[in-house]
Amino acid sequence: MKKTEVREPDERKIASLVRQLLVELGEDPGREGLLKTPSRVAKSLAFLTRGYRQTPRGVLNNAVFETGANHMIVLRDIEVYSMCEHHLLPFFGTCAVGYIARGKVLGVSKIARIVDCFARRLQIQERLTEQVAEAIRDASGAEGVGVVFRCRHLCMMMRGVEKQNSEMITSAMLGSFREDEKVRQEFLSLAK
Repeated sequence: MKKTEVREPDERKIASLVRQLLVELGEDPGREGLLKTPSRVAKSLAFLTRGYRQTPRGVLNNAVFETGANHMIVLRDIEVYSMCEHHLLPFFGTCAVGYIARGKVLGVSKIARIVDCFARRLQIQERLTEQVAEAIRDASGAEGVGVVFRCRHLCMMMRGVEKQNSEMITSAMLGSFREDEKVRQEFLSLAK
């Protein structure tokens, strides 16, 4: 994957492009209701893609704690909002993260921050699931990691096939979560 320079988005440039987009869509960006829309969209996109300017290490902020714990830890029902890289439409849902500690635990809020670090980028759910699992493993040195995302995609719901009740479920299992059926089943039952 090609490394790119991490910088803050140029909101003025984005606003100009949004103005042009409105014209191409047949709108008048000078009408009252749209006067501030380009600026609002630019600010919104900068916020929704802030994950490009974050790293798991940065959001962890040293909240990795030594402990004697060597059991399963699960955080579930983490709210997730992301943007489909194919249509630039939102997808949203929940995530469950589990890991078996090996002498280190992560600050509980930091798990949710790692999820957001990757969700706040243009994404596909499959890659998002893998990225979160690998980041949790790398940060914690866990024996095993499991991640499950359950999301609804507006690109499926409001365009294309227009299936309103569809939900995509993806999982990534690493280490003992992949290799040991009992560990995997324990995680999946706790993640429900």
